[in-house]
Amino acid sequence: MSEPTPIAPDQQQTFVAQEQAVLRTLDKVTARTGTMTVDIDQTVSFGTLMITVRTCRKTPPEEEPESAAFIEIMDAPPEREAREVFSGWMFASSPALSALEHPIYDVWLGDCKMASSASSVVGD
Repeated sequence: MSEPTPIAPDQQQTFVAQEQAVLRTLDKVTARTGTMTVDIDQTVSFGTLMITVRTCRKTPPEEEPESAAFIEIMDAPPEREAREVFSGWMFASSPALSALEHPIYDVWLGDCKMASSASSVVGD
């Protein structure tokens, strides 16, 4: 398991740690797109990929909007041993800056957010 490396100094803004990452997904074979919300340090699967978000940070509202997440992605097809295909920072505003390169799947960061508490209904 890799430790998240600091964000590059020229990319540093004030970031606030969040509890979840919102990931966007694309299966290039079926053209299916999706969105998944992943808790920090939780591993989720998408096709043959195993995705773990190690940290997710977001700028406060008064700064230029940006979300950044340190993500580790393993490819674990049934006929082969699992191998790491991505480990690094993804930025919501610049998905191509640090992208997963995979022949079948695309995964990119959409946002970072706090976990929503149970919704309550307020009546009059």
